[in-house]
Amino acid sequence: MSPRIPLDLSIAGMTCAACSARLERVLNQTPGVEARVNLATEKARVRYTPDLTDAAAIVAAVARAGFTASPITETSRAETKARKEAAYRRERLEFLIAALLTLPLVLQMGIMFTGRHDLMLPNWAQLLLATPVQFWAGWRFYQGGWNALRGGGANMDVLVALGTSAAYFFSVFLMFNGGHVYFEASAAIITLVRLGKLLEARAKTRTSAAIEQLIGLQPRTARVERDGEIVAVEAAQLRVGDVVLVRAGERTPVDGVVLEGVSGMDESLLTGESLPLTKRPGDTVHAGTQNLEGLLRVQAEGVGAHTQLMEIVRLTETAQGSKAPIQRLADRVSGVFVPVVLALAALTFLGWWLATQDWTQSLIPAVAVLVIACPCALGLATPTAVMVGLGRGAQLGILVREAQALERAEKLTVLVLDKTGTLTEGRMALLGTPDAERLRLAAALEQGSTHPIALALLAAAAERGLALPAVTGFENRPGEGVAGVVEGRALALSSSPPGGEGVTSVVLTQEGAILGRFDLADRLRPTSAAAVARLNALGVRVIMLTGDNEETAAAIAREVGIREFRARVRPQDKAAAVAALKAEGGVTGMAGDGVNDAPALAAADVSFSLAGGSDIALETADITLMRADLHGLADAVELSRAAMKKIRQNLFFAFFYNVLGLPLAAAGLLNPVIAGAAMALSSVSVVTNALTLRRWRPR
Repeated sequence: MSPRIPLDLSIAGMTCAACSARLERVLNQTPGVEARVNLATEKARVRYTPDLTDAAAIVAAVARAGFTASPITETSRAETKARKEAAYRRERLEFLIAALLTLPLVLQMGIMFTGRHDLMLPNWAQLLLATPVQFWAGWRFYQGGWNALRGGGANMDVLVALGTSAAYFFSVFLMFNGGHVYFEASAAIITLVRLGKLLEARAKTRTSAAIEQLIGLQPRTARVERDGEIVAVEAAQLRVGDVVLVRAGERTPVDGVVLEGVSGMDESLLTGESLPLTKRPGDTVHAGTQNLEGLLRVQAEGVGAHTQLMEIVRLTETAQGSKAPIQRLADRVSGVFVPVVLALAALTFLGWWLATQDWTQSLIPAVAVLVIACPCALGLATPTAVMVGLGRGAQLGILVREAQALERAEKLTVLVLDKTGTLTEGRMALLGTPDAERLRLAAALEQGSTHPIALALLAAAAERGLALPAVTGFENRPGEGVAGVVEGRALALSSSPPGGEGVTSVVLTQEGAILGRFDLADRLRPTSAAAVARLNALGVRVIMLTGDNEETAAAIAREVGIREFRARVRPQDKAAAVAALKAEGGVTGMAGDGVNDAPALAAADVSFSLAGGSDIALETADITLMRADLHGLADAVELSRAAMKKIRQNLFFAFFYNVLGLPLAAAGLLNPVIAGAAMALSSVSVVTNALTLRRWRPR
């Protein structure tokens, strides 16, 4: 059978958690389809087997469920945004008209409480004001409710349509048969619910602000060298191999390599690191990063949708569409919520009728039950916090592959750290400041080698601006060193007894005479000790794995403040070590370079990968840190705890609201208008609470 194909759909017509739960159920019942529907993002992430179905059939299944769907592509992103902005403007206009029509009805209700019944609007005037609100501003509830019922389910629209229709048509009946009418209740409920949806839509657009900000950082135009001239072209027209000019203050439109120029680059949008990095010929630059100083000539290697910036956007959007395990309870409740509420409203009406034999006294609490019970807040509680939290993480260089990883990171109890490339920089570096002439000769000799020692000597010579003469007769002696002729001198560079723990030493000789000694080591990252202290303060037990001997491992652990370590651990044994720690209980994390540690990363409950430069392994670990800094580990744990705290707060508000509101409404202690206002504001409060994560910063 063919492998499953991913398909992202933009969904229109969902109004509450019951809608998203029903659509997800419909899609997953389609042969060959696996789907997740997100109410907050209004998207469905689908994977389907082409042997059993296709994209057109999936879109048709969405339509049968009462919604509309359109595939999401890179080119449709702007169209979708424009469509949502137009819908928001239309929503605002319809609300304003409904509010103007409803205001006289609400004002006269307030006047009635003062005892001035002579100022009440005549029934025919109330009917004229309430009718367009009921059937024009409220038409969306009838339409949405009918689509839901036709699709085999029920949603918030059904509740609002039933409740307001009951109040409206009962008022029409009383208008012709004598009695107090309730047109203000039906009109006010519709207007308040429309207000809530308007505020909710506005707040939901802000949940994706982080992603929009990242996308907006990629320039729309670029200055390109073509046919000997500098021309301005649309960024979408750039091709791999183009030479782009990036002036001071401009953002880079492509991923590429610097051909000419030296300048400081602000890469904070990718890494969260505020300090600029100096870029020279041969260095890599990324789309969206800002040139702070001089002019750079850059040859494009990644353009348009194939840049690291857009890969971050895609990864984050995918994670935002995933579901955290904590959401399962809300999904189960949302799936049965509306039918339960309909039954409760019927029982409320029946109970009051049996007790009072009064239609009015029986209908009002039943309407209040229908209106107060909206599963919107329940459906938005988790995904909005996940969206904002992951978006904020992306801005700070913390990329989470799925919401499940965010939840697991919050519960982290044990974190295993690989030494090389994680606690250390992962590359040899020259210790001390050797004589410049000796370094010049040694580096010249190493020009024909790619050994880590050679790279360290060449880097040290480049930092000191040393011009290197040519080497001839180069000879690589495996296990011994290298030899060659530099400026007519027969030189050799060979290993020597180390000058200390964790130190590698080589000597430069000429015909057996020692000219100089060089000590090299894989240096600890400057932030390793402080980051380990932060992790300890967060209650995380930190353990180091290393292939070094006991003495060297103990010295490194002591230097960074790690109390537990495992020495002489071979790369192939790291996964077994992680599995053994998992067996002890708790949640075990693993942080490594994302390539060599892949088995151990896969064995952990939650895995972290430290990225560096152009070698970013976005798909390796559950959480990728865009800067090679261990503080990112503590940042990720703190972010997960902040996001999960918001999710729990939202779920508490959503459940508490319904647990408190439904009994009050059924007991007749809640006016339907007040119930409508409470229902409208419940979703807004949940989204607003999630939005506070936009201001979150690591400690």
